[in-house]
Amino acid sequence: MWWFLGAALGQLVLAALLLRTRSPERPELPPEALAMLRGGPRAAVTVALVALYQRGAVAAGRRGTIRANGGTGRTRDPLQLGVHRSLHRALALRVLATRPKARQALDALSTDLGRTGLLRPPGRLRAARILLACVPVTVGAGLITSMPRDGAAGVAFVLGALPVVAAVALLCVPPTTRAARRLLSALRARHPLPAHRREVPDARDVLLYVALYGDPALTLFLPHFSRDGGLLRRRGGDEDGYGAGRGWSPDNGPTCTGGTPE
Repeated sequence: MWWFLGAALGQLVLAALLLRTRSPERPELPPEALAMLRGGPRAAVTVALVALYQRGAVAAGRRGTIRANGGTGRTRDPLQLGVHRSLHRALALRVLATRPKARQALDALSTDLGRTGLLRPPGRLRAARILLACVPVTVGAGLITSMPRDGAAGVAFVLGALPVVAAVALLCVPPTTRAARRLLSALRARHPLPAHRREVPDARDVLLYVALYGDPALTLFLPHFSRDGGLLRRRGGDEDGYGAGRGWSPDNGPTCTGGTPE
C-alpha cells in the first residue's frame, strides 16, 4: 500500500511542477490576447471578428452566422487573417473557432501567452491533468491489492484520501495564471466600461473594451452586428469563465473553481 501512496504523491508533485509558470517581462498585449485571457478562444475570435467588421471585411449572415464581406485590408494580425480565411461560407461563431486556420492561429496565440507566464502551456496542462487523473486510480489500486489489516486500514484510508483531495483541487486550476487575472483587473480599473457609446470614438478602443468586458461591450458598441451575427452568449453564460476556472471550453478541462499555483 505504501508503494502505491508514494507513486500517487510522485504523480501529484510532478503535476504541480507542470502547472507552475514563470513570469518574464511581458510586452503590450493586443486585444485578441486580452480576450483570450478573459474568455478563452471564443472571446479571442469575437474580438477578431469585431476588428474585421470595423473594416468591412465581415458581416452578419443568416440565423446567427458570420460571413465574409470583402478583403482584410492591411492587417497582419494572425488571428484576424486566420478567422477571415476560414469564412469560405457563413459560419456560427462556435464553429468558426474550430476551423483549422482559425484554430492554428488560436494555438499560436496560446503559445505566445504561455511564454509570457499568463497562460499555462496547453501541452503541460494536459500532461498535468493526466497525471492528476491517475492519482485516485493509483490510490484505489493500492487499497484494493494491498489493504493493510487491523488498525492500519483506517490510517491507510486517511493517508490515501489526502493526495486524492489535492489532485481534485489541482484539476480545478484554470488555464490562466494569477498574473493574468491581476492584469485584467488592473486594465478594467483603468478602463471602466462607459455608459454611452459616444464616449469612445476610437475604433481600437472599442476592441479593448470588447476584449475586457465581452457581451456588455458588444451590446453597447455593436448591438445589431452582435445580435444578428450570434456573437452574444446565451443567457446564463459566464463571460469570465476561462480566466476564473469556470465554464471552460471542452478542450480546456472540467467546470470547477480552484487555486492557482504560480
